[in-house]
Amino acid sequence: MKKFYKCVAFFLFLLSSWTLYSLIFIKRSFYEKIYEEKTNIYVSSLSRPRGRILDIKGRILVDNLGVRTIVYRKTNKIRVEEEVEIARKLANLLELEEKISEMDLKKYWLITHAEEGKKLITQEEYELFEHRKLNSNDLYLLKLDRITEEMLNYNEEEKKVANFYTLMNKGYYYDAKIIKMDVSDQEYASVLEEKIRGITNEMYFKREYPYGSTLKNIFGSVGTIPKEKQNYYLNQGYALDDIVGISYLEAQYESYLRGEKDEYLVEDDGTLSLVKEGKRGNDLYLSIDIEMQKGIEELLKVEIKNGKKLPNTEYYQGSYVLVGDPNTGSIKAMVGLKYLGNDVFKNVEGDVIHSSYTAGSIVKGASMAMAYQQGLVDVGKNIKDACIKLYLVPEKCSYKSLGYVNDITALKTSSNYYQFLLAIKLAGYKYVPNMKMNVSEKEFSIYRNAFSKFGLGVSTGIDLPQEQTGIQGKTIAADLLLNFAIGQYDTYTPISLLQYINTIANNGVRYKLALIDKIVDKEGNILFEQEKEVLSTFDLEKQYFERIQTGFYEVVNGGTGSGYVDSSLKAAGKTGTSETIFDSNQDGIGDVKTINNTFAMYAPIDNPKYSIVSVSPHVSHYNGKSDTFAYINRYISKAVSDYVFKNY
Repeated sequence: MKKFYKCVAFFLFLLSSWTLYSLIFIKRSFYEKIYEEKTNIYVSSLSRPRGRILDIKGRILVDNLGVRTIVYRKTNKIRVEEEVEIARKLANLLELEEKISEMDLKKYWLITHAEEGKKLITQEEYELFEHRKLNSNDLYLLKLDRITEEMLNYNEEEKKVANFYTLMNKGYYYDAKIIKMDVSDQEYASVLEEKIRGITNEMYFKREYPYGSTLKNIFGSVGTIPKEKQNYYLNQGYALDDIVGISYLEAQYESYLRGEKDEYLVEDDGTLSLVKEGKRGNDLYLSIDIEMQKGIEELLKVEIKNGKKLPNTEYYQGSYVLVGDPNTGSIKAMVGLKYLGNDVFKNVEGDVIHSSYTAGSIVKGASMAMAYQQGLVDVGKNIKDACIKLYLVPEKCSYKSLGYVNDITALKTSSNYYQFLLAIKLAGYKYVPNMKMNVSEKEFSIYRNAFSKFGLGVSTGIDLPQEQTGIQGKTIAADLLLNFAIGQYDTYTPISLLQYINTIANNGVRYKLALIDKIVDKEGNILFEQEKEVLSTFDLEKQYFERIQTGFYEVVNGGTGSGYVDSSLKAAGKTGTSETIFDSNQDGIGDVKTINNTFAMYAPIDNPKYSIVSVSPHVSHYNGKSDTFAYINRYISKAVSDYVFKNY
């Protein structure tokens, strides 16, 4: 038995000896690396350049501007007294324009007068704290409230120190704190020379816009992570002090645009040693042609100013213009301008996906497509244009008596009467004057389902976040069904009208709209390339689409769209005029009846190259000094179509 125990003991001795040998000689480097990773402190650079945004031809639209920045990072176990001394050194080296607030000055006083601060709390209050009637935050607030002006009698130099100390301690404990951005050469060099603990000189990269405000609200903004999205970004490997895309393209393509930060080892003296070099984010190439964009902007400014000189335009504030490729859904120009007066304009391109309007007769192509699909149209049959009179409802008419019309000429002349008859037929009635008519959600759904296949009232799929789809009317009534058929009920965004006219051009095939052409890394490798994507198809025989397209051709060649496009372009299009309400005193309540004017076209009709949409809200109104209708949208459409097809 003793022999057995001796064997066991000897075996255990050999095992422990081998383990010790392995730790010391074989796995030493492995465990040293783990120890180093656990005990060393690593930090990231303040920022790295985000990917650029360029136009279709590679012209830079959004770039990065490096700004020299003084940054502070806390080191382990640093004391308040040491931080105050760092702040004092910074106060001797740097100038600050911002003055410290009274509240921050009080906080500084408490930090530097801890014992005196305790005396600001009464014995009774301390007893309440012991009995959990007050918490530590309550005591802190009481202290702040009891600090007097006399106690804050600091000279300017000490206030400056307090200001730097405050900047060093804002935000999360281990965040990199920006002390001063855009420092002078002298300041940058003097801080670098001092080698102050925790202080580094870094480049902070801000966005730069070579084309000024053009498309800036489509590019979006960058900033610190919003509180409501902190968990999401932390799970994606971000730090809380990272800069991210907040809106529009910057947000939509954040995962591509973000750069990788430099990583540093914090040495014992607080200096940084580069461990891993970061890299710039990937570049976005847009389908936008910036020269076309700028050219249309300048044309639009001229037409808006000229339009404001016309009678009855008191409430007209600006217009939108969109240019697209109907064959792919890509967007070539996206312009929105609001006139502020005195030759000052505001870029509002973002409104094309957010703001919606009653579009008027421009939607009659979708109405006709629904009617053909439902078998409601007597193809080629002429009927005399007239008015509709429903029971207890005022007469509804075309804008003038149009004579005899059929399915094609009804589009050419924009006959409301023709569309009213189709809507009545859809509801299962034959029109007789002063008739009573009952409708249900069913009839509205048939219209809306058809319209949705053209992009009206639904998302266009555009690669921008938070696209709006317009406002859908909730009331079910016979006269409102008639209004719907002529674009006088639901509202639609300008961007949805672009998808609508593209779908007309494509015989009912609806392509997703897109701003991005491709995404490329810094080595030039293509990471993503936009391909056209079919969102839906309107099931209708081609011969009926050809009749709609013929009607649209007639619109701009002798119809309501005469003068909107040069006849040499062989274009097809549709005008729209609708009544709406304008809030003249900005109290949230519409109080003035105004008129919206819209136009959508593509050309040439047999092989479309471009589609163009122009929307001009509130071009005229009914209670002005004149009944004159301002044809601002016609002038805009003519100027833009001439420019685009002549130069591109």
